[in-house]
Amino acid sequence: MSVEPGKSNKGGPVDGSQTPVDRAVRLAAFTILVIVALLMFVPFAFSIATSLKTIPESAQLSMGNMFWPRAPTNAGYQTAFDSNIARWFFNSVFVALVWIAGRAIMDTMAGYAFAKMEFPGRKILFLVILGTMMVPGIVTVIPKFVLLRDLRLLDTYGALTIPFLADAFGIFLMKQFFESIPRDLEEAARMDGANRYQIFRQIVLPNAIPAVTALTIFSFQGSWNSFLEPILFISGGSTDLYTLPVGLANFRAAYNTNWPVLMAIAVITTLPMAIFFVIFQRYFIASNVASGIKG
Repeated sequence: MSVEPGKSNKGGPVDGSQTPVDRAVRLAAFTILVIVALLMFVPFAFSIATSLKTIPESAQLSMGNMFWPRAPTNAGYQTAFDSNIARWFFNSVFVALVWIAGRAIMDTMAGYAFAKMEFPGRKILFLVILGTMMVPGIVTVIPKFVLLRDLRLLDTYGALTIPFLADAFGIFLMKQFFESIPRDLEEAARMDGANRYQIFRQIVLPNAIPAVTALTIFSFQGSWNSFLEPILFISGGSTDLYTLPVGLANFRAAYNTNWPVLMAIAVITTLPMAIFFVIFQRYFIASNVASGIKG
């Protein structure tokens, strides 16, 4: 079959240049993506604008002041910082770090055991763990509450951290990644006299950094946005144990229609997650690809 000069057998240019149709498709796709991104940013921009308004202006919605207040004021942020928000922020950071450390250790070790070690009942136990992923989270709230009550951990930091030190998704994620690591690396290390622990710490774990990064991001995201369990497990204690989402709910009850204050604490709650995602965006994408997550 003959091919015209300058074209491939698929009809496109052989030099990699784009045809007018290709450029039009790319331009349309780019335009749609920009519009979708702007639409998703609108609620956050509206929250920031409302947090800088006065109370009367926040009650009057118009195109002229929707995204920029006529007389900007930081009164909403002053009210928020005069509250216990600094302690709530510390609690959220502390709980997130404990979640990250616990899951990085527990899920990584469990995932390695399921992927690389042989023991009786390994497949059945892994299926049981996968089965817990199909159980709605709301179903497990009451059993967790009862266990924490019997252990006298309600209204303590233990209630915010201990039940979440490991999760089925993290174990599944790490197992899938460890299975992609060639066994030849472990065999070579074993021939050099390395034991199982040394192989895991010096050979396997350094190669699993992309998956551990993905696990860290998911753990931080889950901890920072967690609301139902904290509000149930620490509802009978001091407000000093509140995390930011629970504190936001507390503000909602105290400042019913004071939208600048409510939006101010909403921005304070959301901003760390936005900054975290912007900083680790490339690691997030690379980790998903490297760890074998497929859509």
